[in-house]
Amino acid sequence: MVRGMARKGSSGLSLVWFVLAVGGALAAGAHGCTQPRPRVITQRFEDAFERTTLGPDWRETGSGWRIENGSLRGENVRNHPLWLTRRLPRDARIEFDAWSDSPAGDLKCEVWGDGQSFAQQASYTATSYVVIFGGWGNRYNVLARMDEHAPDRRQRVGPRVSLGRRYHFQVERQGRRLQWLLDGNPMLEWDDPDPLAGPGHEYFAFNDWEALVHFDNLVITPL
Repeated sequence: MVRGMARKGSSGLSLVWFVLAVGGALAAGAHGCTQPRPRVITQRFEDAFERTTLGPDWRETGSGWRIENGSLRGENVRNHPLWLTRRLPRDARIEFDAWSDSPAGDLKCEVWGDGQSFAQQASYTATSYVVIFGGWGNRYNVLARMDEHAPDRRQRVGPRVSLGRRYHFQVERQGRRLQWLLDGNPMLEWDDPDPLAGPGHEYFAFNDWEALVHFDNLVITPL
């Protein structure tokens, strides 16, 4: 009887050790599979798209993006952004060239977003500030905080996107002030008392609805 009890205790102890061992292995495996966060851009970053594939610096959230003739091409993207996988610094200047081959205009980017979100339905609320030149049928230019349809969006009528004309975008944030310049001229700005920053607001993306658009010569400079 004593020997039987000893065997029972031994089996229970073995079972405990087995459960602990398996749990530890699973935890270690899960930890080993955790991907490190992308590094923050700490010095000037450039992408001139002089290649044939997007490469590891970019995350596609849908079809419609490709590199063509040394520039980025997007069409019928329908708010499925192309996210840069490197993290933006808290304050930065973001510059790029853009042009549209559609009378709809619709040159669009997202700044300080989560790096992965995309439209799940027709209505899309971003995780970022949204910059739109020639949106809504080339009628409005908009700077929005997450919701491009919100009543508090910054908006102006004109200039309109001219078919095939190249424009130079500059979007810059220092402190709580976000400013958008087009060809060196002020377009819109946002003085945000609660800036989008930190986890969930660290990435840049090009975006579009249906227009055929192009982007090139991206430069990001920490400030």
